[in-house]
Amino acid sequence: MVGAKGDEQSAEAVTLEFRAHDENSRVAIVTLNRPDARNAISPDLAEQLPACIRRADDDPSVRTIVLTGADPAFCAGFDLRDVGSGKKKGTNPHPGYWGALPPTRVPIIGAINGAAVTGGFEIALACDFLIASDRARFADTHAKVGMIPGWGLTVVLPRLIGAGRARRMSVTAEFIDAQRALEWGLVTEVVEHSRLLDRALEIAATIAANNGPAVSAIRDLYDEVAPLGHGDEAFAVENRRAREWAARRAAERAAETERS
Repeated sequence: MVGAKGDEQSAEAVTLEFRAHDENSRVAIVTLNRPDARNAISPDLAEQLPACIRRADDDPSVRTIVLTGADPAFCAGFDLRDVGSGKKKGTNPHPGYWGALPPTRVPIIGAINGAAVTGGFEIALACDFLIASDRARFADTHAKVGMIPGWGLTVVLPRLIGAGRARRMSVTAEFIDAQRALEWGLVTEVVEHSRLLDRALEIAATIAANNGPAVSAIRDLYDEVAPLGHGDEAFAVENRRAREWAARRAAERAAETERS
């Protein structure tokens, strides 16, 4: 590790870099780094990616994580050469969480720079939200290669684009481009390719400028109410959490007043 301006750790398949936001906070950039293999998921990448996400999230100065890929692709899915050679065999032990990425206290912005396919698509879906380069493309090709999603695609994708569109993507294995992804609600913004990382960092800086504990609590609340639909229980949970938060903040302010 070096100083805050160039604090970077490189690995064979994933890189982790930190950018200073201000004196007290930073943004972490995690990059899938197998460009010659279109960042396909090798055993090394599968091990290093969650480790880098955890390392970034464990740093108390980090307020946001940006996840992207080294051009030309975001992630082409599992490296079928490894599957065919037997490097990936047997059942994988459960990591203790659902989805492609470990849970984090800070938001993860997916900056999709190119094709996000199958397992790579599921990595993208594990982010809080996505922005896309105009070169981005998305596809679920599990059916084409004779596999079934295991990282939550059938759970998350319908929430974002609707059940019909999600089923169509999965059973046809068709690609959609960045503009179609924006129209369907899969991504929140499309930018020129050269602007992608800068734009992701701008959004990350906006998040970093907010109250960190509140950002984390709001993310947790979204996750808590998601399975409850739009009924009274969901509203009750949100109201209860808001009251608990207000009471905790009032207690903290009272304690600060006493100390001063």
